[in-house]
Amino acid sequence: MTFESIDALQGELAANAYVADRSLSTAIYLALKLNKPLLLEGEAGVGKTEIAKTLSRMLDRPLIRLQCYEGLDVNNTIYEWNYARQMLQIRLLEAQGVAQSESAVKEIFGPEFLIKRPLLQAIEASAEKPPILLIDEIDRADEEFEAFLLELLSDWQISIPEIGTLRAEQPPTVIITSNRTREVHDALKRRCLFYWVDYPTLDKELLIVRARIPEADATLAKQVVMVVQELRRMDLYKLPGVAETLDWVAALVALDQRALSPLVVEDTLGAILKYQDDVAQVRGQGVTELLRRASAG
Repeated sequence: MTFESIDALQGELAANAYVADRSLSTAIYLALKLNKPLLLEGEAGVGKTEIAKTLSRMLDRPLIRLQCYEGLDVNNTIYEWNYARQMLQIRLLEAQGVAQSESAVKEIFGPEFLIKRPLLQAIEASAEKPPILLIDEIDRADEEFEAFLLELLSDWQISIPEIGTLRAEQPPTVIITSNRTREVHDALKRRCLFYWVDYPTLDKELLIVRARIPEADATLAKQVVMVVQELRRMDLYKLPGVAETLDWVAALVALDQRALSPLVVEDTLGAILKYQDDVAQVRGQGVTELLRRASAG
């Protein structure tokens, strides 16, 4: 699927329950049109990862996700050999008396003994249909992984000494996310289009809730969004993201609630706040007062 215009892409995102303003839609459109990686930065829970998932559904292309963490290496990201299977094959070849032959050595280092990790999967999958490659929370990985990624994003090829160089027939569409727990290196940013995903406005967040949880009562949805917007103005350790808003609405719908009350908010704060200090602060200032400020704001 290709999109004739930014408006067409924006409309298709909305049809897939992702509410994106025009600037974000433009960044996604250019990433698809120019086949350049898109680096999305922003606070946790504002919908960065969901963009890759939505594109996968929209374009009917496989989603390959690499979740980053400290200590990522080649074995976690590209490939490793299936040593257990290789040992079994060696035993079989020994029983046949050919374990030392050159062909036997080549056999046990053949493609069928590779365990393919996300980056190699993305290159191989491109032969049929270019996947959406999600490199999630790159700020959690080491800078050494970023340096390796620079070469991959430039050439889209991987060299495996025992097999040779594997190249992508069509480069995957790459979405890279960062929660900005550390700065991503400038060299990586230069290879990407960049977009900062901010907390949504009240009206936009209400549209998101209605798109994702249409069964929620209109009054309840509006009250929840107004309270969340008020919480983001407080000095909390972790401000609630859109993901928490949706979790809270889903929890309230599951409890058959049609409107917020101080008691209901007290009972369900764990769906929206994830740190005890934040819960204590909200309760200390008074839930009734929070609802009053939210309705006035």
